[in-house]
Amino acid sequence: MEDPRTDGAGSARREPEAAAWGERVARFVRGRVFPRESVLDGGGPEAAEALAALRAEARAEGLWALPLPAALGGGGLSFGAYAELAEAEGASDHGPAALGSAPLLDVTMLARFGRPEVREAYLKRLVAGEVRTCYAMTEPGVPGTDPFRTATRAERHPDGGWLVTGRKWFTSGAAGADLVTVMARTSGAAGDREGLSLLLVPTGSAGFRVVRELPVLGAPGQYEIALDGVRVPADHLLGEPGEALAIAGERLQLGRTLRCLRWLGQAQRAFDLMCERAATHDGSRGPLADQQLVQAHVFDALLALRTTRPLVREAVALIASGRDARTEVGLAKVAAARMLQQVADSAIQIHGAAGLGPDTPLPALFRTGRAARILDGPDELHITAVARRVLRTYGRAG
Repeated sequence: MEDPRTDGAGSARREPEAAAWGERVARFVRGRVFPRESVLDGGGPEAAEALAALRAEARAEGLWALPLPAALGGGGLSFGAYAELAEAEGASDHGPAALGSAPLLDVTMLARFGRPEVREAYLKRLVAGEVRTCYAMTEPGVPGTDPFRTATRAERHPDGGWLVTGRKWFTSGAAGADLVTVMARTSGAAGDREGLSLLLVPTGSAGFRVVRELPVLGAPGQYEIALDGVRVPADHLLGEPGEALAIAGERLQLGRTLRCLRWLGQAQRAFDLMCERAATHDGSRGPLADQQLVQAHVFDALLALRTTRPLVREAVALIASGRDARTEVGLAKVAAARMLQQVADSAIQIHGAAGLGPDTPLPALFRTGRAARILDGPDELHITAVARRVLRTYGRAG
């Protein structure tokens, strides 16, 4: 099967048209997703109905699952081509789910590391939107930057399967997921650098439960989950025992870059709102656009956008070609998170009190920017990791 991360023969059908897809996706997100955001944000049956309608519209317009493999029912765009439209799709948090590209990380992981039975059971259903997945790595009381301290355990069952016991939290979308990929210790003790594995756990299994929702700065969607002796079939192990960190590292590299692309789209949205406000509203001293401090906000925000985008594109190019992108992804992740928070903050400032209320998406964009500096590893983790990697290339003379 074609690796969804790379440019393969399966993507040739759509590749020359990548730029045109970007504009179609942008129109869909602006015209269809933006107007439904308040309903989607609210959750519950109304949100589910709105999302189902959006997915049907995306399929009808030929925009469904564009970056997923064509052999599985997706659009067949390579990761490099998908990056050309991921910003537009990610301008709304709901864009990837509405357009069917949200499971890209899980499809990639299962296609590469899932056993034949798992690939046969889930991949096409994932692409079709019939199955929903989530990823559980972080645990209460355990720093997310130190996976070696993972306390969740998976013990061998006499039938060859696994019994999984532990807790995870800040698991996105767990309440509505059918499957959750769980990092668990299959050998050794907490703190050991070996013995961590990934298991695909059906959420309908006995012993699995959602403990509580964990709103992030007031926004829903994150959950704490418990696994109390959950039985997992032997063929639901991803890769081999002890390979969790290698698989997770590959997944994180791709996932962080996807987040950066979506943060760029959200920052561009905030920038557009800021400029529209400045160009069409007057203050006590005349048009906002004529005020130098407003102009400074516009300049600084544009500078942040224009200097961050090349960093993200460099990471995309390396990942698409299968090369080591750890340094570039670290730079892009920190830059994009800071940039989104900065641009959203400036847009709120130009809007004044209106930027703090429910009539614009700016509070949500700012919240995403602030959370972005912790999601997928805090800024400090990436800063030290990149710096150490760079310094090792210099060494000591003499």
